[in-house]
Amino acid sequence: MLWEVLQSAVHALETGQPAVLCSLVETRGSTPQKAGAAMLLFADGSQVGTLGGGCVEAEVKQRALRYTDPNHPQLLTFHLDHDYGWDDGLICGGRMTVAVQPLMPHPGASAIADYFRRFLSHLASGNGALEVVALSGSQNWRPGARWLFDGARQLLAMLHAQSAPTAIQSGILFSNPRPRPYSRDGLAFLPIAPRIRLLIVGAGHVGQAVARYAAEADFAVWVLDDREAYANRHRFPQAERILVGPHGQMLQRLLERDITQQTYCLIVTRGHHHDEEALYHLATSPAAYVGMIGSRRKIRLIFEDLLARGVPKEALLRVKAPIGINIGSQTVSEIAISIVAELIAFRNLGSEAEKLRHFDPVWPAEERL
Repeated sequence: MLWEVLQSAVHALETGQPAVLCSLVETRGSTPQKAGAAMLLFADGSQVGTLGGGCVEAEVKQRALRYTDPNHPQLLTFHLDHDYGWDDGLICGGRMTVAVQPLMPHPGASAIADYFRRFLSHLASGNGALEVVALSGSQNWRPGARWLFDGARQLLAMLHAQSAPTAIQSGILFSNPRPRPYSRDGLAFLPIAPRIRLLIVGAGHVGQAVARYAAEADFAVWVLDDREAYANRHRFPQAERILVGPHGQMLQRLLERDITQQTYCLIVTRGHHHDEEALYHLATSPAAYVGMIGSRRKIRLIFEDLLARGVPKEALLRVKAPIGINIGSQTVSEIAISIVAELIAFRNLGSEAEKLRHFDPVWPAEERL
């Protein structure tokens, strides 16, 4: 993940540990990774992140470690032909351009450290960003120069450049579907979408499995349960935050500032009563996604109870229930995979993800009007 690579890069810069940051900035055709992937290399051959593995990654390592001047980034191009596919018979047939930024102790390294600290700090806030990398030079920047913009395309930092490209236009960057990297006018545009916070209400077996896969998919996982024996660091080592307490009380607190339009909420508690209590608070929340596990009968009963408690029908209509893309799941792991697949689909495709769910609504069409 980019987050882990940047953390390691900043740590290397702060401790004076020599390293090289390799960023995949442009691809053509079939490649093992797409633009936006990153890998941090150390002199001993260890790494954080990946550019796809295999022969091409080995070649990137070999060539990138030759560069040691932080003030002279490099652009390396790799054509994925038989030279990179003969080991296993797999030939991608694409082209990869990698920006190589040495992170070596150097009198001018402070500017480099400042750029990546700002980058990491901005991502830590959960906000989206746009990094632009120069694929060619000009009088105001050299190849490999970088600019960091926020989601409204306001300049946050730049590296190896005296000014920002005029090709960057103002306006909001992020919308559905999720923006993809592209190249234009000698520049590579690498959008980083706002990080989605996934609040999992319920720390049982399904919640635990969902947390594991969701963290791998770069969701910021929060877990809530009223049982400390279940909601703990041992069971959820990948969670950014673990909350223990009565569901209703804790959700009321979270609604004050933590549940926003960049939050997905998933209800997978141990029983009907707890599911209903959680949905009572979350149905009308600003969360971009609210989903609940359960049988169609249970979901219908909960919806009817919440209508009687005054929850607007329009709020319940947006709830995804049952959850998960229909892959014929039977085991806990399969159920969790189907749920995380749905979360990824909504993150990447927006409302288009509804077509993938294959679940008929709990209420018939005439009742939904």
